[in-house]
Amino acid sequence: MITLQLTGIAHGGAAIGRYEGKVIFVPYALPGETVRAEIVEDHARYARARLIEVIEPAPERVVPPCPYFGPDGCGGCHWQHASCEAQLRFKAQVVAEQLARIGGLADLPVLPTLPDPTGWAYRNQARFHPAPGGGLGFCLEDRRDVVPVEECLILHPLLADLYDVLDLELPDLVALTLRAGTATGDRMLILETAEDEAPELEIDLPVSCILLTSDGIPIPLIGESAITETVAGHTYRISAPSFFQANTAQAEHLVRLVLEYLDLRGNETVLDGYCGVGLFTLPLAERAGLVVAVEMDPFAVEDLLVNAAGMENIEVIEGPVEAVLGDWKGMLNAAVVDPPRAGLTPEALEGLVAAGPTRLVYVSCDPATLARDARRLVAAGYRLEKLQPVDMFPQTYHIETVSLWVQ
Repeated sequence: MITLQLTGIAHGGAAIGRYEGKVIFVPYALPGETVRAEIVEDHARYARARLIEVIEPAPERVVPPCPYFGPDGCGGCHWQHASCEAQLRFKAQVVAEQLARIGGLADLPVLPTLPDPTGWAYRNQARFHPAPGGGLGFCLEDRRDVVPVEECLILHPLLADLYDVLDLELPDLVALTLRAGTATGDRMLILETAEDEAPELEIDLPVSCILLTSDGIPIPLIGESAITETVAGHTYRISAPSFFQANTAQAEHLVRLVLEYLDLRGNETVLDGYCGVGLFTLPLAERAGLVVAVEMDPFAVEDLLVNAAGMENIEVIEGPVEAVLGDWKGMLNAAVVDPPRAGLTPEALEGLVAAGPTRLVYVSCDPATLARDARRLVAAGYRLEKLQPVDMFPQTYHIETVSLWVQ
């Protein structure tokens, strides 16, 4: 048991301090606080501790409104104990720190984080698991335990209302995902069951039901095979397995920033790498000569082809970005990439640099892998001109960024 003064915030959400020369990570605490904590994981250069008592609270500390928040809660939120303004500041600080520590890039133009309008009720997708004793809950990230929850304050009302009226008696249920098109009102239940057995269903709501098999194949049971969502004037079909941004309102900011940063004139050849169902592809096609849209997930590609119907200047290529760029013979005037949390593979980045786009927009959901790739981009002759954090996931430590790289 130690008494600790906390001085900073770490990527991952924990506050940090030093004790006897060692860095200590304390989740659910805040910079500026004096706390009592118990060491639960000790290493040579750092340790992780459990918060026992806040002796002197930080001015930014607030009372978490959710009963499932905290060390023994569901684990979905990390910063409900911090004011929304503090969360925005922490996210910009974490991005700058990761770029400096991992990327070796200090004093960079990290803009203030763009806030979510309310900080609550934003998620258009959530995955639940059967809880011990009945009902549903969230599966903790670091272990298999399921914490039962009756309500979730970050669910969009379309999903919160649906979750509230669910009455499931499915003994073979493995997981249940709820999805919604928050601008269209479409809703979907995605069921995963043991042995991929389709359950018998009765439903009185305008909701589509899909069985997602263990090999990722969606089987429609009731209603439509996809939902639709509208972002920045474009409507997208989204099948059950396809990725889409979890915060529709903030996705509009992503589209706006990508278009603003690329600053297209109408005749450019533009790569949209990891394009998914075409969130950026469609608005890019209205401003470019040709958009080369690359996606490896076949269900997202099928959605993209539907979404891009009638737009003659979109070339859709199914496959990994690194493979497509490895075979690319021409040049690119501009590019946008939105890779998964792991960031760009070395092969993808090498192929991207070889194609020579003079303006590159990198949409990242992980500041650590962004910082790693930033070091490589600088070594290849690119310069970071703008970096905008966007709060796609309020109450959590997750950070989305949109950065502009120029030659």
